[in-house]
Amino acid sequence: MMDYTVFLLFSSFVIILLHINYIQAKGTQHVTCGSVLKLMNVDYNVRLHSHEVKYGSGSGQQSVTGTNAKEDGNSYWLVKAESGKQCMRGRPIKCGDIIRLEHVVTKKNLHSHLVSSPLTGKQEVSAYGDNKGEGDSGDNWMLICHTDFWERDDTIMLKHIDTEKYLAVSGRTYGTPISGQTEVVGEYSSSSPHTQWSVMEGLFIHPNDFKAQHYQHTEL
Repeated sequence: MMDYTVFLLFSSFVIILLHINYIQAKGTQHVTCGSVLKLMNVDYNVRLHSHEVKYGSGSGQQSVTGTNAKEDGNSYWLVKAESGKQCMRGRPIKCGDIIRLEHVVTKKNLHSHLVSSPLTGKQEVSAYGDNKGEGDSGDNWMLICHTDFWERDDTIMLKHIDTEKYLAVSGRTYGTPISGQTEVVGEYSSSSPHTQWSVMEGLFIHPNDFKAQHYQHTEL
């Protein structure tokens, strides 16, 4: 009798554990509003990065680069809605949505504009805005992916709304004071292999009610 009771308790524990794991896997399958993540360029294996170092030419705004360092805290970005809008924390981001990426450490947004990049003369990508995470329309990027929602294992592209360029890495590296870091640029062609990005490390906010959001209203 005791063995049977232990068996029942153990079985119940396993079922509960499996259920919890299922919920966690379901909740973290997608990139959601409020998630904090790192993006890695698929072609060059560098993470999208920023820091309190300004460009010495061009706009003079805060520089954005690619880094090989996996543990660098300056490579985390907060996913949020387009300029002037809010999105519900935990809502899965839909492919085709317009988003902003806020640099977690400096509160500036991933930004681009019609300014030449320092090393290759392509389009400059910078970090821009005030200390509250507010900038302008140059912070808006369209998420391009191949499913209904941005899944964590997707390969994605980010298309700049104002200029229609794609977030990319040129392959050229900087000298002092950001020696060895890679130039990040706006690329005109979506077919360039340098425009592909994947999600790496991060904190992913659990959706409040994924099914309800999926069937009723899925925009930011």
